[in-house]
Order: sequence, then structure tokens, then C-alpha cells
Amino acid sequence: MIDKIFKKGLGIFPRPFLIKVSYLSRPIFSIVLKGNQYTDPIDGKSFKKFLPYGYEKQRANVLSPSTLSLERHRLLWLYLQQETNLFSTPHKLLHFAPEQAFYKRFKKAKNIQYTTTDLNSPLADVKADICNLPFSDNSFSFILCNHVLEHIPDDTKAMEELYRILKPGGTAILQIPQDYSRATTFEDDSITDPKERARIFGQYDHVRVYGMDYFDKLRSIGFEVNPVKYSDKFTSEEIDRFRLSKNELIPVCKKPNN
Repeated sequence: MIDKIFKKGLGIFPRPFLIKVSYLSRPIFSIVLKGNQYTDPIDGKSFKKFLPYGYEKQRANVLSPSTLSLERHRLLWLYLQQETNLFSTPHKLLHFAPEQAFYKRFKKAKNIQYTTTDLNSPLADVKADICNLPFSDNSFSFILCNHVLEHIPDDTKAMEELYRILKPGGTAILQIPQDYSRATTFEDDSITDPKERARIFGQYDHVRVYGMDYFDKLRSIGFEVNPVKYSDKFTSEEIDRFRLSKNELIPVCKKPNN
């Protein structure tokens, strides 16, 4: 019953409204769906199933009832915990369009000086345009900017701004929805109808579909880029239990020291 209601809601209500409702409904979801089949590694809670999610194509069993994380969020969390020093050494972290699954956890971390930014998010400390950021050069040692660039018409300028404000030796993780079967990125400014955009780009407010050349574009800006397929670190049983993305490449970008 919950699955049916959730699926119907995704097709009727605007995404910001659904996010707010889902956030308020988390305690109910956590109780009704409590079980031992699947575990959210972000908070360690287990459930008999996760919720469905997706606009053009519904994905079953992917939205955590407790943190509202999706497959990519849980994979990224595991990467940040196990492969970086984000939680163990002092960092100035800038977080674009902050995900609710991460927000309170970063805010509570004593080693992190945490700043959030977005044009519309109520969680943003700084309301800013990613193409014209109000931060000094070399300001942040760590940047998270996930599933943002596909919304930005001038993504080159946005990438240049991200590079500018990242400290030399710093890390930026810049995830995007990516079609790994495409060699080159596709965009067409003449496509303005929301339904047509959703059909072609995957969501009504996306302006492009990134291909494998995304990493080369980041390199052309100056980043050192390592596309990490972190799901390879886990067994098939762990991937299923945590409900992780199997093929997601995490774009781990570094700003050279020189």
C-alpha cells in the first residue's frame, strides 16, 4: 500500500513538496517497514524493504525509509567513510544543494567547518549561483556537488568556479547522472517542453545527458580526475543489502598542488 501511494505521489506532486512530506513521514515509514532484509549504512537501520523512487522510470526498493537516501547516496557515504579523511582531519567543506541524508551528520562533525549553498534549498547557509560564487579563491578543502551540474546551462563556468574555490590539494566530488553507454554528452537548448525534457534528459529540469566525456571536460578545467567504481569493493550480497548502485562511477576530483 505504501509503495502504491508513493508511486502515485511522484507522478502528481512537485518534487520539493514530496521531499518535505517524505521528511515528515520518515518516522511512520521506519515503523511500518521495519525488518532485517535491507540496511541503510548511513544510520545502520534495517527494513523489510525500501521505498520506490523515480520520475520517468520507477526504481523499486531504492529509497531508504529512515534517511531518504538513494543508491548513490549510500555508496558515496561508504566511500567518504572508508576511503577519505573527511571525518578524521580538519576540513572546510562546501556542500551544494545539501542532501538531507548527509546534512545533520556533517553539521555535527566537530572536525568539519561546514557551509551549505544553493539558490533554493531551505538548508542553504549561502544563497548563491554556482556560476558566480561569493567565495574567495582556494577557500575549501572539500567540495560536494552532486546531481547539480546537469541543471546548469553553463556547466563550464560552474566547473571553473568549483576549481577556483577549491584549495590546492583539495578534493571535489562532482557526481552527475551519467549514461555510461554514451561517448559524448548530449544537450539541445531547443528542447524546452518539460515532458520532452524528462523523456530525453531523465528529468524535467535537466538540460543535458552526460556521457563518458564528462571526465575529460573536468580535466580540461584543471582537475585531476579519478572515476571510482566503488561498488567493486563490495560483494553482491552487500550491494543488495545496502541497495547500492552497481555501476556508479564517483568522480573524485583533485586540484593539483602546483
